[in-house]
Amino acid sequence: MSHPATHPDTPDLAHARPTTHPESRPEPEYHPDTRPGVRPATLAVHPPHVEVTGSRPLGVPLHQGHVFAFESADALAEGFTSPDAFLYARLGNPTVRTLEDAVARLEGGASGLSFASGMGAVNAVLLALLGSGAHVVAQTCLYGGTYAVLTDLAARWGVDVTYVSGADPEEVRAALRPETRLLYLETIANPTTRVSDLPALAAVAAGAGVPVAVDNTFASPLLCRPLDHGADVVIHSATKYLAGHADVLGGIAVFKDRELYGRVRRHAVEQGASTDPFAAWLTLRGIQTLPLRMERQCASAAELAARLAAHPAVAAVRHPSLADHPDREVAARLLPAGGGGVVSVDLAGGRDAGRAFVEAVRLASLSVSLGDVKTLVMHPASTSHHQLDAAALAAAGIGAGTVRISVGIEDVEDLWADLAQALDRALEESS
Repeated sequence: MSHPATHPDTPDLAHARPTTHPESRPEPEYHPDTRPGVRPATLAVHPPHVEVTGSRPLGVPLHQGHVFAFESADALAEGFTSPDAFLYARLGNPTVRTLEDAVARLEGGASGLSFASGMGAVNAVLLALLGSGAHVVAQTCLYGGTYAVLTDLAARWGVDVTYVSGADPEEVRAALRPETRLLYLETIANPTTRVSDLPALAAVAAGAGVPVAVDNTFASPLLCRPLDHGADVVIHSATKYLAGHADVLGGIAVFKDRELYGRVRRHAVEQGASTDPFAAWLTLRGIQTLPLRMERQCASAAELAARLAAHPAVAAVRHPSLADHPDREVAARLLPAGGGGVVSVDLAGGRDAGRAFVEAVRLASLSVSLGDVKTLVMHPASTSHHQLDAAALAAAGIGAGTVRISVGIEDVEDLWADLAQALDRALEESS
């Protein structure tokens, strides 16, 4: 009896199976405390450790354990000083390390450092690089939480902060001082969508020996890699686009070199804002669909931005894809794959119109986050940037009627129908 020929692209499963007869396979090497004769109470505490041989899991394994055992006192002692050892989950975990390496590879960096939240990453970088009397040059339009940390450091440590537009290299050059320790920027500013000219600004900072930190949350590594444009450290709220499914809280920083990584890691370990392994595992799962999500969200955001600009309730729309965006030329250079999934809209009716709009949406959700598979809307002046007073809001380009739309992956026609009816409601209530 003849057998059908095997297609050249079909794996030969017969040869992939173990050739050893089941009865002749060696017994798995269990922990010594599970040897025969040990009492049940001890066996319950020491489950067997099964090693996987001859195959590998297709998905990333979840190492939920928080503490690791060693065979010798010397090895344990060395674990305290080695950033590559697994000793205690606050210092490192295999699943967390996989996430750090994955994002570092996406960003083109030497090393990554994961945190329990995006603000954990922001704080670790700022606290490691700044000290009493230090000076920071920062972009005027920043995430409200970052602005709050800089304000707190100024009040408690005497850290001086000079805010710049992020568009003019000469403005940065004029702001630098001998005591300047950091230039802090956002690739796409929250929520105005202003795009920083990273190569030009980073070149000015490099000439003065000042490191550059860039929050790349809005762009993700799929749209921009700030390290390629002169940044020294890149920060993400992994809660947003990297994870992307409203079920993870996390942050990560990626470093150009191991020296800067080591400086920040020492503070991060002491700070204790470590990533839970399960959160890291969920983030890794989310990253696998990041290219598909970003492509859809960028395209839908550009389409909706064009339609929003024509609605009578709208005074202004900001998205890097629009021809009248103030940083259109910079965006074309730095964001060739798309302008991101966030659209900033100024409603003609001011604060009342903004609040009416975010309360009128039905398909979209009123939420403070972004980068989710679902479309989210919010009123920055009363939520994400509530820490800013009226003058600071105006300087950042955030108006009383500004609303932020984080576009999800829903059908763009369904999204437009929802946004249009909410705009009509806002127009009615503000007229």
